[in-house]
Amino acid sequence: MVESVNTLRFSGKMSKTNGKAVNLKDKLDGNELDLSLCNLTEVPVKELATLTKATVLDLSCNNLTVLPSEFCGLTHLMKLDLSKNQLVQLPPELGRLVSLQHLDLYNNKLCSLPVSLAQLKNLKWLDLKDNPLEPSLAKVAGDCLDEKQCKECAARVLQHMRTIQSDQDREKQRRLLAEREREKKRELEQRLLEAREREARKREKAEEKERKRREYESQKAARIHQQESEEKTEREEQRHASATSSAPKAKVSVIGALLKLLLFLLVGVVGAVAVCQWTELRREPVCRSLNTLYEEAVSMLQEQEVVSRLLQKLSPQQQQQQP
Repeated sequence: MVESVNTLRFSGKMSKTNGKAVNLKDKLDGNELDLSLCNLTEVPVKELATLTKATVLDLSCNNLTVLPSEFCGLTHLMKLDLSKNQLVQLPPELGRLVSLQHLDLYNNKLCSLPVSLAQLKNLKWLDLKDNPLEPSLAKVAGDCLDEKQCKECAARVLQHMRTIQSDQDREKQRRLLAEREREKKRELEQRLLEAREREARKREKAEEKERKRREYESQKAARIHQQESEEKTEREEQRHASATSSAPKAKVSVIGALLKLLLFLLVGVVGAVAVCQWTELRREPVCRSLNTLYEEAVSMLQEQEVVSRLLQKLSPQQQQQQP
C-alpha cells in the first residue's frame, strides 16, 4: 500500500527509464530525495507531500519555469536545490517554508524575489549567481563563490527583504491610514449632507406650517369679515324695517292727535254755544257774538239743505227731458 502511494506516474512530467515508471521511494536516500536530471516541467507536489521525512529535496537540472503555490506547503523542507532550471519567478507564499535553511537558486531566470522571503528566519545559505537580478538586489546578494559568501548572501538578502517588507508594511499602513482618513472624510461629508438634508426638510416643514397658518388666518379673517358684513347688513335691514314700520305709526299718531284736538275744540265750541244759548250769559257781548255766528252757521246749513233738495228734485226732470 505504501509502495503504491509513493509510486510516481509522471504522465509526461518525467521521462521513463526502459518504459518503467520511476518510484519516488527509489530516489529517497535517508532524508534526501534526489529528483535532479529528470526533465521535470512541473513539481509533483502531491506525491512530495507524502514524504515528510524527505527534508532535503534536489530539483536541480530540470525544466521548471514556475513553482505552484501548493509547493510552499512542504514546510518540512530544510534544504532545497532549484539550481539550473528555467524559473522566472518564485511563489509569493515562499515564506511559508519556515524550516528552510539552505536554498540554491543558481543559474535560473529570476529578476526578483518574493518579499515573503524575509519570513525565512532559519535561512543560513543562499546562492543567487547567474540570475538576471535587479541591480539593487544583485548588489545586495554579491558573489557566492564559497560557503562563507553564500552565508553572507543569505544574511544580506534576508535583511534586504526585511527592509523591503518593512517599507511595504509602512506603505500599506500609510495607505490604510489614508484610506481611513478618506473614509472618515466620506463619512463626515455624508453626515454633513444628511444634516443639510434634515435642515432642508425642517425648513420645508416650517415653511409648510407657516403657509398653512397664513391660510388659516386668511380664512379666519375672511370668515370674520363675512360675518361682520352679514351682521351689518342684518342691522341695516332691521333699522330699515324699524324706520319703515315707525313712519305709519307716527302718521297715525299725528292724525289721532289732530282728531282729538278737533274733537276737543268741537266739544268746547258746542259747550260754549250751549252755555251762551241756555244760560244767563247769553246777554254778554262774547255770547252775543258767538250766538250770532251760531245762527249764521245754522242758516247756512239750512240753505245748503234747501239747495240740496232742489237739486234732487231737478235731477229727475232733466233726465226725463234728455230722451
